[in-house]
Amino acid sequence: MHRLRRLTTRQDALLAAAALAGGLVVLAAHGHTVWSAGWDPSFRLRLVPLVGLCATMLLRRTAPLTGLLLATPFNVADVAFGPSLATAMIYGDALYAASLYGRRRTAEWLLGATLAGSAAVAVAAAAAVRGVAVGVLGASVAGVVWVTPVLTAMAVREHRSRAEAERERAEQVARLAELDRRAAVTAERARMARELHDVIANHLSAVALHSSAVLKVRGLDREGVDRAMEVIRENSVQGLAEMRRMIGLLREGDGADPAARPRLAELDRLVRHTARSDLSARLEVAGEPPELPAAVELAAYRIVQESLTNALKHAGSGRADVRVEYTGGHVVIDVLSPLGRDGSRLPGTGSGLVGMRERAVMLAGRFAAGPDGGRWRVHAELPLDSLGGAA
Repeated sequence: MHRLRRLTTRQDALLAAAALAGGLVVLAAHGHTVWSAGWDPSFRLRLVPLVGLCATMLLRRTAPLTGLLLATPFNVADVAFGPSLATAMIYGDALYAASLYGRRRTAEWLLGATLAGSAAVAVAAAAAVRGVAVGVLGASVAGVVWVTPVLTAMAVREHRSRAEAERERAEQVARLAELDRRAAVTAERARMARELHDVIANHLSAVALHSSAVLKVRGLDREGVDRAMEVIRENSVQGLAEMRRMIGLLREGDGADPAARPRLAELDRLVRHTARSDLSARLEVAGEPPELPAAVELAAYRIVQESLTNALKHAGSGRADVRVEYTGGHVVIDVLSPLGRDGSRLPGTGSGLVGMRERAVMLAGRFAAGPDGGRWRVHAELPLDSLGGAA
């Protein structure tokens, strides 16, 4: 603060020195008015109002109203001697500084005073020479010297006020943006937490189903036990890998292994290990797989995974058919599983269908699920355009 004040004082001192130098040049060139041919003040006498006006410029920003009050007598004396261009400009700067750096009411009061003064000059000039044209000319000159600086200062003040308001608005927008960013981060962490829950629920459901089959089916041959244990091990390892990835994201670290992210190329393994003794699964892929956005690929994998988990929990005997088709800028997913009441039962939250629908809607896709000709059908269409990638 003190440094800024010293800088301001130095700038005003330089401006006052420049004004004094310019005024001396104007006086030396006789750039002043002579009221009477019989009386022309000397150069030294005219220096008094010039030096006084320049001295008051040292107060133009620290005490602008005081500087104007001190400058006014010197300006009156200069007008009495015969006004010069230099002193008129310096006094105009005093009016400008008082209107700009003083209070707003001060500028309004000075505008009224300078308008009244210009009108008084017009009347006095017209009465002195008995000519309206001279009065108009006098009012014009007074308006340029007195009124114009005040109006200019008021315009600059208004511009600064608007700029300050815009700056405050920008800061407010920045604060709101920061709040939105924090809310987005919180929502993203909540989404990843739900993702972690889905991962654990799906893999542990498969582990629970196959371990239950091993325990319940008496006399199960060695091949059946090995197959069930292989599925259990596969789901355990895959679940741990995905859980490590999610925990790495939740910790905001960069150490998460990108290879742990589920890919549609791994659907064959997922389908192969999704089976019961009375339920098999088959995968069909149609079309050439394009370069998929990460969000679309993850959503598609999770929809197939959740559909197969529900089939393991609730489907009857038969076969679950999974079809993935790449066509028309979309990934089309169809999972058909047999209906029935004799499927394995595990307690659930009932949020599987809701979660799949939310994944499709977030990517501006479509989702439907329900009975279809004696089978349960899950259908999803996920777009591959920029909207899907952004989501």
